[in-house]
Amino acid sequence: MKKDGETVRICKVETIAQGKGKLVRVSYEQRRRDGERQRRHREIYDNGNSAVILPYDADRKTVLLTRQLRLPVLLQDGMERTVEACAGKLDGEEAERRIVKEMQEELGYNISKLERLFELYVSPAAIMEKIVFFVCTYSPVNKVSDGGGLKEEGEDIEVVETTLEQAAAMVSTGEIVDAKTVVLVQYLRDRMQAAIRS
Repeated sequence: MKKDGETVRICKVETIAQGKGKLVRVSYEQRRRDGERQRRHREIYDNGNSAVILPYDADRKTVLLTRQLRLPVLLQDGMERTVEACAGKLDGEEAERRIVKEMQEELGYNISKLERLFELYVSPAAIMEKIVFFVCTYSPVNKVSDGGGLKEEGEDIEVVETTLEQAAAMVSTGEIVDAKTVVLVQYLRDRMQAAIRS
């Protein structure tokens, strides 16, 4: 965790809880734009950085997604399973290497050529996680298993193959509520529409 910035001095970092991730309380002093110094406290959750990918089959105009339990969504909205792009924690690995493994585990596809797009913080006010975004091409010949994730990690993942247009419609209707998936679906859809126009 980085300590001080140009206008910010970190005073204290204490761990409140630690499990799969770590919740810390950070006390800091910030010099405001008017020159006044202000003491503040924030809770920050660090559950590690991750990578996400949206595979696209240009011939069939399809994408591969997952459907799985997300407990926060169930508790907030009552939805037992959410539709998302394939993603996983880096756990110290290079993003490209990790997302290839995740695709094999979750989707059952073996892909070697990826396109790295950008890195984003999805909720920078309280969560340290930075996500590396990828797209790739795939076809039925890349399928090596049924996917589904790793049972020993508690994963029970359904592979969802749908058209890019249907995925965009799922965003509009609220069936896809995961921010990283919305970003990838919109990005890929805009790219495909721009290619048709040019």
